[in-house]
Amino acid sequence: MVDKNVVPEAEELDTEECWRLLRETGVGRLGVIVDGRPDVFPVNYKVEDTTLVFLTGTGTKTRALDDDGAVVLEADAVSAEFGMAWSVVVKGKAERTDSTKQSLGSLSKSLFPWQGAGQEQLFRIVPDFVTGRRFTVTPGMRWRVGMDDATRAGME
Repeated sequence: MVDKNVVPEAEELDTEECWRLLRETGVGRLGVIVDGRPDVFPVNYKVEDTTLVFLTGTGTKTRALDDDGAVVLEADAVSAEFGMAWSVVVKGKAERTDSTKQSLGSLSKSLFPWQGAGQEQLFRIVPDFVTGRRFTVTPGMRWRVGMDDATRAGME
């Protein structure tokens, strides 16, 4: 167990810092509701002003977005070198869109969907809330706890 007196507090990030961090990475986890249940999909996104845009193909995700555009996107990063991590959560609505600031061709060149071909459905997440935290990564040794004989035997 970890002594609560030595666990550093997470730093709450302001909105400006959250957007700066979102621009530093391009991969997040998109949460949607599929058949009344939560589901999560990895997406490659780009920040455009104070929205997120991503390309996807036709399928479960797009059906869920068309049924109910409510989404959450989480992006994060961990730096072992500096012992720091951050996480940003964007909650809002996803809308099908034709980018008004960039052509679909130039936008798709800057987005790199993992599956590549067939990713032609453009969505924009318009946020209601953007929150984030930065925290110190606890060295692995602090998380190790002893196992009793019964637990150890079950794992062997």
